[in-house]
Amino acid sequence: MAKYLFWFSLIISFYIYFGYPLLLFIIRLFIHKDYKVNREYHPRVTFIISAFNEEDVIQKKLENSLSIEYPKEKLQIIVVSDASEDRTDEIVKGYAPSGVKLVRLPNRNGKTYGLNKAMEEATGEVVIFSDANAMYDRHAISELVKYFSDPQVGYAVGKAEYYENLDKMAGKQENLYWRYELVLKELESGVGSVVGGDGAIYAIRRKLYQPLDADDINDFVNPLQIISKGYRGVFCPEAVCYEDAAGDFDKEFRRKKRIVNRSWRGLLKTTAALNPFKVGIFAWQIFSHKILRWYWWAFAIFLLLSSIPLYGFGRFYDLLILLQLIFYGLALLGYLSHKYKLPIPGFLLTPFYFIEVHIASMIGLWESLRGKKYQTWNTARDIKQAS
Repeated sequence: MAKYLFWFSLIISFYIYFGYPLLLFIIRLFIHKDYKVNREYHPRVTFIISAFNEEDVIQKKLENSLSIEYPKEKLQIIVVSDASEDRTDEIVKGYAPSGVKLVRLPNRNGKTYGLNKAMEEATGEVVIFSDANAMYDRHAISELVKYFSDPQVGYAVGKAEYYENLDKMAGKQENLYWRYELVLKELESGVGSVVGGDGAIYAIRRKLYQPLDADDINDFVNPLQIISKGYRGVFCPEAVCYEDAAGDFDKEFRRKKRIVNRSWRGLLKTTAALNPFKVGIFAWQIFSHKILRWYWWAFAIFLLLSSIPLYGFGRFYDLLILLQLIFYGLALLGYLSHKYKLPIPGFLLTPFYFIEVHIASMIGLWESLRGKKYQTWNTARDIKQAS
């Protein structure tokens, strides 16, 4: 029994991080779904910026948004303020002569609730969602919307780059993890649809937007709804924005826990996206990319426990349990280094970051099962100032 559990856990663990991208790569060699792209296609665009207490960055964001190369008469800019308590609203109002519209929520209800309200004011055929700290390349909007000349494209996801806090260990680990994600996005987009959006830079057809529950994570649930309607999602590496990495392991832990909690709840509301007879290969993609990864911690536990009784039954089993113990030992060392501010080579923090991400997933799932919901939260900047 232990041997069967060992091999099952080992194969699934390998598949989650290596087998899945390898299969995507192989499938893409034989089946490559192209998109119709028209660089002269310039529909009316609504650009929605979500903000809560963003006085430190909102002016820079608006200047950046107004400098983007896109026909001004076809660009509507909306800032939705989640009852900001600082000078965010005042700064945004100063850009009214430039056509920037402020949608202020009287009470704090969270980003998704705010997006529902902002969508009531949207007039664009294509709507682009962004965060206040995400600075766009000047061609980003044109690069995103060119894919919407294809009637089968329902959403398009840009490429977020981290450009600060990479001198901090958490920022470096987050960037490494994100590089892996970008590879997956490109492979997924080539064979089916990219799984999920990116709150910093993604676009949808306005007619496909469905009002979301306040505790939904919009850049995951909304793409699932669009896929369920028979449309595709594309990854656009040419549409680039730049934002801060978390820069702190504790902040990253809270962020991952919140994301998994909300994503799992959202997936349960859009189970049609798991029906291969309805969405085709996308059902396999979301199962492999998201669900299995969210539960990696369970397979890791099974693998470790099943390895113990197999010790002494062969060099392979002995080596595997030794490698597991070394990996978890390094993760513990990384945790102690983080907790007590001990000097440690940066590459040794990778096991700690990896385990931290999956512990956050485990807790996020557990909280979801217990009925805990996340609707509002503070930005990394607010957390830093409050600590």
